[in-house]
Amino acid sequence: MAERKRELGIWEKYLSLWVALCIILGICFGKAFPQISGLLGELTIAHVSIPIAICLFAMIYPIMVQIDFKQVMRAGKTLKPIFVTLFSNWAVKPFTMAFFAWLFLSVIFRPFLSPDLSSQYRAGLILLGVAPCTAMVLVWSYLAEGNMGHTLVMTTINSLSMVFLYAPLAVFLLGISGISIPWETIAFAVTVYIVIPLIAGYYTRKRVIEGKGVEWLNRKIAPLLKKASIVALLITLIVLFSLQGHVIVEQPLVIGMIATGIFVNILFVFAITYLISKIIRLPYEDAAPTAIIAGSNNFDVAIAVAITLFGLASGAAIATVVGVLTEVPFMLFLVWLCRATKEIFLT
Repeated sequence: MAERKRELGIWEKYLSLWVALCIILGICFGKAFPQISGLLGELTIAHVSIPIAICLFAMIYPIMVQIDFKQVMRAGKTLKPIFVTLFSNWAVKPFTMAFFAWLFLSVIFRPFLSPDLSSQYRAGLILLGVAPCTAMVLVWSYLAEGNMGHTLVMTTINSLSMVFLYAPLAVFLLGISGISIPWETIAFAVTVYIVIPLIAGYYTRKRVIEGKGVEWLNRKIAPLLKKASIVALLITLIVLFSLQGHVIVEQPLVIGMIATGIFVNILFVFAITYLISKIIRLPYEDAAPTAIIAGSNNFDVAIAVAITLFGLASGAAIATVVGVLTEVPFMLFLVWLCRATKEIFLT
């Protein structure tokens, strides 16, 4: 059965506005109630924020309910988008991130940064570039009307491939020995962001279809789930910026310099992957998530490694936090790009 077209409601149509408002609200909340934000910030397991993990579960579970798991099985047998995603994530993005980190932080913005800080910020960006997508790409792919089966398969493959490729690439690009894989962070994040929502979504979908049928699910439940996922995204932004938004207020110029390198790399890798997808004739539904996945980063892993290697107050840790704060607005821009260019895959 063809996947039901995802119409844009008021939450999605004006999502950029809601995002901007929630970012401002989160920063204001963090400044007005620093004690509460500090308390929430201390609630972590394996460097993963518990409040944010709960919010991400609330974002991803409604999407899992809407995934036809036969589509997931078909996606696992479609090799071209899998190969393109792996190529972009492991053979392109880590190296382009290292290049743009050097270009912006050691060349273009050199007059504004000390050599030591520049080196630390570059290290943080490299750690971001080596860590491929989080489960949040399920939200971005859904908004871009991508193939959710392919998105789920590739998110899982990326999580598994990090076990083998993250440490060797980080060692090579940073020139630092002894980088260990953050096993606990990866395991906890995959469990909370993928495994639990996947199981809960599968059985919820199964029970609803058995009781009411797939048409009833699509007509009655899916619109409510779509709104729930968007609302969870906005709540996530408020929580996220209440915890980390003070970084923007305290060091806006530094944050802008770091964010520039991240944004340029995201656009560059996205463009390369999108172009390859067009050349090898992937349909839009596969091309969009393939390119979006290539642009996204796993900030949980990057933060865990940065803190372990350089310390909580280091420039590297700050750079990975900037990756967290810019993930949503930058990825929403990629969603807009995908939807705006959808027609080129129809010719």
